[in-house]
Amino acid sequence: MATKKIPRATARRLPIYYRYLTILLNAKKERVSSTELSEAVQVDSATIRRDFSYFGELGKRGYGYDVASLLKFFKGILHQDSLVSVALVGVGSLGSALLNFNFHQDTNLRISAAFDNKPELANKIKSGIPVYPASDIKKQLQEQQIDIVILTVPGDKAQDVTDQLVDAGVKGILNFSPVRLSVPKGVQVQNIDLTNELQTLIYFIKNYSNDND
Repeated sequence: MATKKIPRATARRLPIYYRYLTILLNAKKERVSSTELSEAVQVDSATIRRDFSYFGELGKRGYGYDVASLLKFFKGILHQDSLVSVALVGVGSLGSALLNFNFHQDTNLRISAAFDNKPELANKIKSGIPVYPASDIKKQLQEQQIDIVILTVPGDKAQDVTDQLVDAGVKGILNFSPVRLSVPKGVQVQNIDLTNELQTLIYFIKNYSNDND
């Protein structure tokens, strides 16, 4: 299926819609309105309709959306119809937690390889995932055809490791390190800053205690 370029804000909401539609299908629900979706995912119905409009006519006026058809459509858009292997670099406390969680239970994602520079971790199996020495990053990523990596290394190591990942052909990095990475055009980075999120949450608690917006 060809990828249609849409606003990034819309793209970020697609997995939310997909997960809720999966819940509806499992509950044997055949159709859903934008209002019902709005209440469930906490996105206003006008935004939902606008998001869906980027992909053409997905629903019918007066009927709503067919759950099975809409789920099948988003499954293709999000590439949930085939298994995607990702790698994890940095098997510290956070990395270990992510290995324990893995993703294949809920999605088509699977952590299939991990890397760490600590000798005591190399060439071991952790949470069912093989851990390779950091020196094997390029070799293993290319052999296993992995182009998405979760990065959980310390900030002072993040850019050097990123350069290795780019050299290995990685196209996407989920960055848990506290630094902003420099990557060439064509490599996508998603930054997950837990400290920033917690600080934002604390600010909201202090300043928007009576407002859920």
